[in-house]
Parts: sequence; C-alpha cells; structure tokens
Amino acid sequence: MREFIEFIAKNLVDKPEDVKVEEVVENDRLIFKLYVNDSETGKVIGKSGKTATAMRTLLTAVGAKSGKKCSLEIPDKNAAQKK
Repeated sequence: MREFIEFIAKNLVDKPEDVKVEEVVENDRLIFKLYVNDSETGKVIGKSGKTATAMRTLLTAVGAKSGKKCSLEIPDKNAAQKK
C-alpha cells in the first residue's frame, strides 16, 4: 500500500524525488503520512481536497481488500512551524 501511495503522489508532482511516505501503526489502524515538497502540497490535495479524497478512497478500498484499516494524512510543514 505504501508503494501505491508513492506511485500516485510521484505522478502528481514535479519533484518526485521529494515524495516520502511514512507508515505508522496506531491501535488497529495503519496511518500513511505523505510528505511532498512544500510548494507542491496543493497538487496532492487538489481543488477542494478532491485529489486527496480520491487517494483516501482508493487506500481504504485497497486496505479493506487485505483486511486492514488505513488512513492517509498529508501534514503541512508550514502549519506545524506557525504553532
């Protein structure tokens, strides 16, 4: 599933070498954190979040097929620094 997310993200951005997916296990859920270049975060989120929603839907379907609960987070580095 990690490779699946990486594949989609790398094909959406201009700098695929900056794409990083981190896998975290919390309780019975797999959380995938998708990191991209700060200037390209909007490309993986999409207008009104439609691209991110589509990626989450696909991830949920793939996870359900293998019997796992999955979620996708796209942390904003700028928001974390402003706090």
